[in-house]
Amino acid sequence: MKPAKCLNSLLLLSVAMFALTSVASAEWKESVLYSFQGGTDGATPAGGVVFDAAGNLYGATTDGGAANCSGPFQCGTVYQLKPPARKGDPWTETVLYIFKGTAANDGASPFGGLVMDATGNLYGTTGYDGTGNCLLFGGRVGCGTVYELSPPAQKGGAWTETVIYNFRGNKDGQLPVGDLVFDKQGNLYGATQYGGGFGSCNPSFYQHCGTVFKLSPPKTKGGKWTEKVLHGFKGGADGANPNGGLVFDGKGAIYGTTLYGGGSSNCNTTYSAGCGTAFKLSRPGTKGGAWTETVIRRFKDDANGGVPNGGLILDHKGTLYSTAVAGGKGHGIVFCLVPPTSRGGWTETLLHSFNGADGAEPMAGLTFDPTGNLYGTTCCDGKPGGGTIIRLRPLLSGAWAPAVLHAFTGPPDGTYPASSLILDGTGKLYGTTQLGGYTGQNCGHNGCGIVFEVQP
Repeated sequence: MKPAKCLNSLLLLSVAMFALTSVASAEWKESVLYSFQGGTDGATPAGGVVFDAAGNLYGATTDGGAANCSGPFQCGTVYQLKPPARKGDPWTETVLYIFKGTAANDGASPFGGLVMDATGNLYGTTGYDGTGNCLLFGGRVGCGTVYELSPPAQKGGAWTETVIYNFRGNKDGQLPVGDLVFDKQGNLYGATQYGGGFGSCNPSFYQHCGTVFKLSPPKTKGGKWTEKVLHGFKGGADGANPNGGLVFDGKGAIYGTTLYGGGSSNCNTTYSAGCGTAFKLSRPGTKGGAWTETVIRRFKDDANGGVPNGGLILDHKGTLYSTAVAGGKGHGIVFCLVPPTSRGGWTETLLHSFNGADGAEPMAGLTFDPTGNLYGTTCCDGKPGGGTIIRLRPLLSGAWAPAVLHAFTGPPDGTYPASSLILDGTGKLYGTTQLGGYTGQNCGHNGCGIVFEVQP
């Protein structure tokens, strides 16, 4: 397939085109908006951030908060960052909620970011705790939760956390990860890396190979959300350990990736053969019927990549875009998947192969701007090795011109960016790094992570 077929649908809006195909450095200005302090303040941001209508940012941390949780991490937090009233002043952080863990059954250790509904409620997942009876190292750590965080009725009041679903493991899910997504009817969708009732993808620690699930809101206020497992992954050729970050097409089909599975012998792990997959879940033909899963790409950890850890994004022509941690020149890739024609199946095209100097191991998905440029992060390498922010600009030739917008330098700057980015209305990018920033008490020499902004 010619690379031109992978040009995204916004290309003709692009205001500037470059013939350069080697990696350039665009030198955007990066600012640390907040450096986490550890302890009750939170540490290790989970996923990226989301905006509200007033310009406040919201996110979650995997670590920090309370320290009495039964899982391998601390309990975690949800936080808000308020922009300054005057230019040049710092952003103000407020911890909205500290997870209490085992004693309260309110969840612990978020492994994904947040989504916001139209009324300002926040939704996310925790990997551990809740009422489920999942075990780790012989002790009960819970199976994870989906939670809702509601703003106070009066300004300055406390936010209210409600667990809207407790995972149960086995045929149900276990260890939810990644971001949730709403459909037009207000249902929530996400993924768990384990559970589902099929396969053995890490039996020494967790059971089964993961799920995609749907949560339907209650029909009456105060009622219970209803969960349905749409697909339980079987490992091997079917895929294993989905990552969240799901996306819908115009017909309501769901697309996502799995970290492992796919059956390739290049990536045999201890419990699941394969370098990961991209998959499609099609809606049932009749109400209440089963969703149908189709594997649209099995990765091989070769020139065309392996181990996709980020979610997918979709342009209006139905082309999917994402990253893979491995493959290419050995440091990971950016790729797209073009939907099938009458003559065959989905076709993958390599958009960029990382070489280390421009970053390595992209751990998150991508973001489009209004002119069709792609933005993403790599967790590692670059100069001096703390990971990078990258942009890919589409060219009329069909190639994509890469540029490093920022190379993280470590404390007091961030290091190890592993989240997708978001754009504001002025073209600034926002995201998080899991390490770097403050290195004092509770954080050690690697730091507790940051929230950052970059702008041209």
